[in-house]
Amino acid sequence: MTSPRVNQLTVPSAAASIRSMDLVCLDLEGVLLPEFWIAVAEATGIDELRRTTRDEPDYDVLMRYRLDILDKHGLTLPAIHDAIRDLKPLPGAVEFTQWLTQRTRLIILSDTFVQFSAPLMAQLGNPTMFCHELDIDENGRIRNYCLRQPDQKRKAVKALQSLNFRIIAAGDSWNDLTMLQSADHGILFRPPENMRSAHPDFPVATDHSQLRKEIEAVLEDA
Repeated sequence: MTSPRVNQLTVPSAAASIRSMDLVCLDLEGVLLPEFWIAVAEATGIDELRRTTRDEPDYDVLMRYRLDILDKHGLTLPAIHDAIRDLKPLPGAVEFTQWLTQRTRLIILSDTFVQFSAPLMAQLGNPTMFCHELDIDENGRIRNYCLRQPDQKRKAVKALQSLNFRIIAAGDSWNDLTMLQSADHGILFRPPENMRSAHPDFPVATDHSQLRKEIEAVLEDA
């Protein structure tokens, strides 16, 4: 008697691989929102606070400098909130973010602090964001800053790549450099001229329309 035929599932070989999925990592300040510290400088008249990561590549040096100025002038977190609460996204940023989240995945990788950015993120549709935190005392004084981890932008990109994501990254400052270098495709957005000259291999977008075109070209090159 002939045995009934048994249907068998076809099991992929171990060598088979799934095509990488795309994910965009963006800096926040200078790409989607204005620079928070420049807004504080303008509101308080303290010009020293205009110094940003576009000017100082060493983030720890920059933050120690900022904390010293805050202590010198007695500026607390509530005063900073007063200075930045009315900030609006950069022109074109809301429409760009809406397009991007409809087209693919987005994570914001920022060296700002959750105490600064959280009240403003709703304007961008509350995308996922990884950033740092501040150590605040009971009087609102900023005692210190707490990194989520050193070089967090690069490490986040590497971790996402290990999950088989193809990373497209865009940023405007020196603290974005390792993120852009680690990404599968890095894009400079309105960078300072010295950064643009030092890294001519990165494409440059000067507005959100150009940034969209750069990202779209990568997404279509599947």
